[in-house]
Amino acid sequence: MAGNGKAARFRQGFDLTVNCTDERAKQVHFQMNTKIEPHTASSTVVIGSSCFLAVQGARNPHLLTKPETFAVLSRPDRPRPWRFWFESHNIPEISMSRLETLPAINPIDFSISSSPDTYAQFRETNIPWATNALAGDILSPSPLRATATTFSAHSHDNRRETIFPSLPPLLTGHPEVHLRNGIMNASRLAAAHEPDAEKAFFVADLSQVYRQHMRWKACLPEIQPFYAVKCNPDPYVIRLLASLGTGFDCASNNEISQVLDVGGIDPSNIIFANPCKAASFVRNAAKRGVDMMTFDNADELYKIARAHSRAKCVVRILTDDSKSLCAFGIKFGAPLVTVPGLLAKAKELSLDVVGVSFHVGSGCYDPSVYMDAIMRARAVFDMGKEAGYEFKVLDVGGGFEDTLFEQAATVLTQAIDRHFPDRRHIRIIAEPGRFYVSKAFRLAANIIARRAPLLAPSQDSPDANSDQPAVMYYINDGVYGAFNCILFDHQVVHPYVLSMNGSFHVSDSEPKHVSSVWGPTCDSIDCVAPKTLLPSALQVGDWLGFDNMGAYTVCAASQFNGFEVSNVIYTTGGVGSNEVQNTLVSFAAEGHGL
Repeated sequence: MAGNGKAARFRQGFDLTVNCTDERAKQVHFQMNTKIEPHTASSTVVIGSSCFLAVQGARNPHLLTKPETFAVLSRPDRPRPWRFWFESHNIPEISMSRLETLPAINPIDFSISSSPDTYAQFRETNIPWATNALAGDILSPSPLRATATTFSAHSHDNRRETIFPSLPPLLTGHPEVHLRNGIMNASRLAAAHEPDAEKAFFVADLSQVYRQHMRWKACLPEIQPFYAVKCNPDPYVIRLLASLGTGFDCASNNEISQVLDVGGIDPSNIIFANPCKAASFVRNAAKRGVDMMTFDNADELYKIARAHSRAKCVVRILTDDSKSLCAFGIKFGAPLVTVPGLLAKAKELSLDVVGVSFHVGSGCYDPSVYMDAIMRARAVFDMGKEAGYEFKVLDVGGGFEDTLFEQAATVLTQAIDRHFPDRRHIRIIAEPGRFYVSKAFRLAANIIARRAPLLAPSQDSPDANSDQPAVMYYINDGVYGAFNCILFDHQVVHPYVLSMNGSFHVSDSEPKHVSSVWGPTCDSIDCVAPKTLLPSALQVGDWLGFDNMGAYTVCAASQFNGFEVSNVIYTTGGVGSNEVQNTLVSFAAEGHGL
């Protein structure tokens, strides 16, 4: 295709051959394994190190110091091809590699290739964007885009590593990549007539969990997090947090077993934080070596005295939880006026009360309540001293919201400094749940059905300005599945388009109308979004995405009507990716989590 000294170009249906300008260098052959569409040609090549790449007209040619991935686009009506110059004489044949695709958060973004054999329906569409200097030299003002991203032989979006044989492989790469890969894989399975090919799925980014842990350590270095397992008992999350040294807040026998069966977790790093437990659960906790547990009533003390006399009891007190999504005070927590009597009863039963716990409610949106809660805890510490106890544990509970975390950490730190100035012998713990996992999980759901007005050719489409839903979309997950958070956790979800009409890119100018989104079951309560704005062109087979799906979602999902719980794809992407991989590999090498 290209002679010596001339740049090679993609042409429709042909392979790409690049000849080096250095006559001594070997010819480098890039095998094009997808057919290139005439006006949306895109693919990627991986170029090894010791090469020098320049693009015709580029102001800043790029020097390659390590393997990198490049998007390669060709437009038949635009005679500005890529040129490659190679410094090395021993350049091997290089195979094609799919480009990691990221959302449009920068002026330069990524382009994704399509294969007519497997993912024919997915293609690039026209996307308006602002070109930079390099892209302006490569492309015309038409809305195509391309860029380069660092490529590592040890880290790319197709790499699968089986760290724990009992768990799915851990991938690498941005979660957006795996959402799109999952959609393309569903398209391939559907073409092969696989049952449930378009099944909804999660993508979990463990790097996000790691980043939240680093954030916690930076803001609350004195407080050891005991992850609330009930929030999301995901096996990878538990293993990662265990390897990072967190403790665990468990509320049942099964949660305790799930944590301890991982291995490498000391029972002293578990708090049985359910003030009202079955007697058999208390006995099992004693058998498993879990001593620290909460209580808020006298009957619980009698139960613990009979079933687990060596328990380290923590009195749970009532605090103001009116500023939270899920208030617990109506069910748990001893009013301060009852605490002296409970401590006296514990003393009478020869039980060891070691501290105080409280919970301001799940999803606290006013961090100022921590000040009052710490003041109450201080009062109970003083009550304990009068009863003959020397408390050593302060459990500040959960309620930590991602967007308000720094504010909550500041209030909490100030309150602790004020009411516990001398805390050298006090172990301070907390029970965060949604803080760690909410943003780490995303869900992709397929539109399986659609109800819209049947319009005659002469009729106008539904009024785009109406505030009433014009179309009802049905997806393959609902409130009996991952979206149980709507009913039980008071969440409001916001669907967005992942793919429409075979494209991953939807223009902001796309006409929209008010719609409603429903789950797949036969129950009319199964409504995911009663009113939301979605593109008018959305059809059956398109995909919707949902962010912040990690907290109180899959853990409470059922199989009502025979619909299975959505699977999870695991990845590590962005900051912390290497740390997650190394931490989990080391944890497994010690024989844990297998």
